Amino acid sequence: MGSETPFLQLIRRAERGRHKIYLGYCPGVGKTCRMLEEGHRLRAEGIDVVVGLVETHGREGTTRLAEGLPAIAPRVVDYKDIRLEEMDLDAILERHPQVVLVDELAHTNVPGSRNGKRWEDVEELLSAGIHVVTTVNIQHLESLYDTVGTLVGVRVRERLPDSVILEADEVVNVDLSEEDLLQRLREGRIYPGERVPQALANYFQTARLERLRELALRELAQRLDRRRREVHPEEDAPTGLSDLVMVGISGKSGSERLLRHASRLAGRLARDWYAVHVEPEDVLSEDARERRELSDTLTLAGRLGATVFRLKGRDVAGTLLSFAREYGVGYVVVGRPSRKPWWRRLLRPSVAEDLVRRANGLTVDVADVTVPDSGNAAPAARALEDFEQLLPSMEVQLWNRPVTREEVVDSLVRNCIEGDDPLRMWEALEAVREREAQGSTFLPDGIAIPHGRLGNLQAPRCAIGVAREGISDAPAGLPVDLVFLLLTPKENPKLHLKLMSAGTRFLRDRELRRRLLMAEGPESAREILTTWWASSHGPNRTSREMPKP
Repeated sequence: MGSETPFLQLIRRAERGRHKIYLGYCPGVGKTCRMLEEGHRLRAEGIDVVVGLVETHGREGTTRLAEGLPAIAPRVVDYKDIRLEEMDLDAILERHPQVVLVDELAHTNVPGSRNGKRWEDVEELLSAGIHVVTTVNIQHLESLYDTVGTLVGVRVRERLPDSVILEADEVVNVDLSEEDLLQRLREGRIYPGERVPQALANYFQTARLERLRELALRELAQRLDRRRREVHPEEDAPTGLSDLVMVGISGKSGSERLLRHASRLAGRLARDWYAVHVEPEDVLSEDARERRELSDTLTLAGRLGATVFRLKGRDVAGTLLSFAREYGVGYVVVGRPSRKPWWRRLLRPSVAEDLVRRANGLTVDVADVTVPDSGNAAPAARALEDFEQLLPSMEVQLWNRPVTREEVVDSLVRNCIEGDDPLRMWEALEAVREREAQGSTFLPDGIAIPHGRLGNLQAPRCAIGVAREGISDAPAGLPVDLVFLLLTPKENPKLHLKLMSAGTRFLRDRELRRRLLMAEGPESAREILTTWWASSHGPNRTSREMPKP
């Protein structure tokens, strides 16, 4: 028998269940295949291995790997006239193998199941002394809910506590380059052929994949650092407990986002953290809604891995600071106070302002985690609508030869202001040139965004230039082949920034750039732009769920 792997060694000497997780950043990177290969290796070593549940999704390679491994038949459930298959927890417990393979750890069980989530089923298996090998993608971590929503633009409904990953005995990062993953997708090895174009136009965009991959790598690095500190505490002696994190919470809006922010901070520092709620002594009672919201917030804090404390004190900031000093906390996280008139802040400072004033050596992180209401969100929504309305009439120009920056800007401005008087054309050129003189708009992503604001301009205007042979005098090391020129009314600087942000995020997509560079002409390029925008910013985009593996 050859040398034993660390997980195999854990199995041989363990008396309770050990947990191994294959962590990925996206469907199709190979988590399930790695798990099945592990099952075959363990079985060859004489370990009693069974498949508890594996989702092949019709993939031939996954199906072949599952062959030869004994499996527990799934439990069939009829729910709302739909026949569903769930892992048969009771059958596995009765069979009691040494190791069970369980796919998709964040899966939500059908209503009526003993446990609401598959990770809770796994906890039951581990408690019974059964070793478990599982798979999950990084976006399902509870603490990353807000981060994934902001960076990737999707809301993940199926989530699991960070503690599940933190407490696992072994976590293996299943990594694959974005290019190789996209190649797998195009070859039909992830989804059936008819689903590939939609997947490429929506979730499987290079920029999104890069962000998720970075999150997975960062999570693994933080976990390794935490484990290193646990094994070698002497290496951490100089800093003592000064990196511990505490977050002051309430049941008010934004508390969930504040908890996730604190959880990520504690993760980066590889430290334990506390969630502390201080109930002011002068508050007589909370209504039922406030009590329910606070209870939900404290429950989430526990799921995120915090140690939860409920304290009473007339001086909220003083109580938090006393707790921090007693427990050696170095970082105190609080939410940004609501805006009040200066005279009210002077008479009664907010908890955050009081903490900053009295911190005396502690680091106070005042996080803006407010959730904008519909009125505050309206300008951003209108900016997206304005950008979308510009697309059908957007001027697009293509060059099949090297061009200069001045030539591109001059041509695109003329396309935007075509039909206006010569004075307006001159004003637009001067506005863009003046802004260019303040600093280059050439980005490392191969995009330039020259822009300017004009007085008395009725509506935003923009044009796109596609330079197939590049811009000859672009800054060294920044080859540019795509130019997004934006002109907006001078009276609305916020709209200007939001349109710039919406446009550049959109055009940074590498697959979109590749298609634009291959466009046959301006009309073809404009059609590519509008189709791509519709596919990634359609009416259901904000509620679109992360695709299943």
